[in-house]
Amino acid sequence: MSTLEALEQQIETPVEKSISITGSEAVLKALIAEGVKTVFGYPGGAIMPIYDALYDYEDKLQHILVRHEQGGIHAAQGYARTSGNVGVVFATSGPGATNLVTGLADAQIDSTPIVAITGQVFAHLLGTDAFQEIDVINITTPVTKWNYQVTDATELPAILAKAFYIARSGRPGPVLIDITKNAQLQKFDFTGYEPCHHVRSYRPKPIIRKEYIEEAAQLINEAKKPFVIFGQGVILGRAEAEFKAFIEKGGFPAAWTILGLSALETDHPQNVGMLGMHGNYGPNVLTNECDVLIAIGMRFDDRVTGRLDKYAKQAKVIHLDIDPAEIDKNVKATVPVWGDCKETLPLLTELITKKEHTDWLQRFYSFTEEEQAIVIRKEMHPTVEEMSMAEVIDALNELTKGDAVIVTDVGQHQMVACRYAKFTQSKSNVTSGGLGTMGFALPAAIGAKYGAPERTVVAIIGDGGFQMTLQEMGTIMQFGAAVKILILNNNFLGMVRQWQELFHSKRYSFVDIQSPNFVTIAKGYGIEGQTVHHRDGLKNALKEMLDHDGAYLLEVMVGKENNVFPMVPQGCSVSEIRLQ
Repeated sequence: MSTLEALEQQIETPVEKSISITGSEAVLKALIAEGVKTVFGYPGGAIMPIYDALYDYEDKLQHILVRHEQGGIHAAQGYARTSGNVGVVFATSGPGATNLVTGLADAQIDSTPIVAITGQVFAHLLGTDAFQEIDVINITTPVTKWNYQVTDATELPAILAKAFYIARSGRPGPVLIDITKNAQLQKFDFTGYEPCHHVRSYRPKPIIRKEYIEEAAQLINEAKKPFVIFGQGVILGRAEAEFKAFIEKGGFPAAWTILGLSALETDHPQNVGMLGMHGNYGPNVLTNECDVLIAIGMRFDDRVTGRLDKYAKQAKVIHLDIDPAEIDKNVKATVPVWGDCKETLPLLTELITKKEHTDWLQRFYSFTEEEQAIVIRKEMHPTVEEMSMAEVIDALNELTKGDAVIVTDVGQHQMVACRYAKFTQSKSNVTSGGLGTMGFALPAAIGAKYGAPERTVVAIIGDGGFQMTLQEMGTIMQFGAAVKILILNNNFLGMVRQWQELFHSKRYSFVDIQSPNFVTIAKGYGIEGQTVHHRDGLKNALKEMLDHDGAYLLEVMVGKENNVFPMVPQGCSVSEIRLQ
């Protein structure tokens, strides 16, 4: 090759240029390349280099300073749940990292995609019990989908790409990347960031087996009483349209887990309600009468199944799930359908016969009428002076028309909101399902608002849970998240009190909780609010809350000893559900 030809080839094939940057800057470039717009976090000594680099990236990355690291990860969860994107949280080493553990566990069990980035002490100090050193990798291994400690900056681009890929692919979940301080400060030749599309030995989507699709379709076509139960997998798989096409072609009644709520609009004629301990009467009783049970993107949690040895024993079970570990874990499947339901549902829909199970659906409607007469009407229209949680939710529905994002904390108010809230679109119900984390709602609602800024976000919280993370009103004050805070205050830790009443002879042990003046505290944070004691002022107060320009706190005083029914007592079959 001549010198001229060599020169021409050099011009046609440009050499990839590199720049010398710190590990901290590489982290931020990776986030931007992954499409991250918002990060929640709290600075500290071991993550200070990343925050120093962030100073020059404020025009590209929005950082929301929370008031506690647990608030940060719950906010990242809320963001992920309403946006469908990966939530990102920063924390420092030691207590900063350990404060993320509850949120990581919550995200793990509820399949929420999170990338948590923690600072760590210098590599040469690892294992010396240095100031704020903690073995965050071993601590978080049980509550993360994957975690990794970076001690050399050159690893960062590839490791962060892998982190985002693992967090969002297959069954989503939390990933934690721990970065030592020397790796944050270290300069290296950065040649660019390549998103990850494959990790050796990791198969996010199992191979779809055609024979199982065919077997499932045959069972469905032969069924006289088919029943669909669906979970959050429909939402995570972005398969709402495919799911709706499936149930409408088959004419199936369909019931949801609390994390599946909003995948199908609540007023759809085939939506027969909520499963589980405080679910609707019909779906629970008729689970033990259906002949084919079709489970889609749900994991047969104990709150859904009740006693496993008495759960749907008469039915053939078809279980569609992206995570093979969930199939046969709790309930034995007659036909396992592995795969992403966005891909498996259309294959199944194509093979099923179009039917209308009118008489079978009417059975569910009959149970609904009975539940209406014994429970719902009394809850919606109480004849006593005290307001009920259900009537508050009913009034909220009337004003939001089902278009709001509802973020609930954990307890009686959560069950009531999930039972009665109306939804017209997906990704509208944000709650802590599997872990049941009190204190979740306020920070999660902040994140939910950043994930869906155009939507109204209402945080429904009990007086107990609110006091666990109320400091996050400082985040609202500083950054202006227009979250509507609705506290249903019964002056009790209501769900524990209900169990103590029903199963412990009303021995109310440390559930009578005193609360401060929430409205006064909110005003200290620059948040307007009011307290409602009587139902004649309820609707106007709710309207004022929703119409207010900015965040607003509305405290509604509700019945002190009201119970949530129906209820499947622990240790009982779902068909033993109690209406009162």
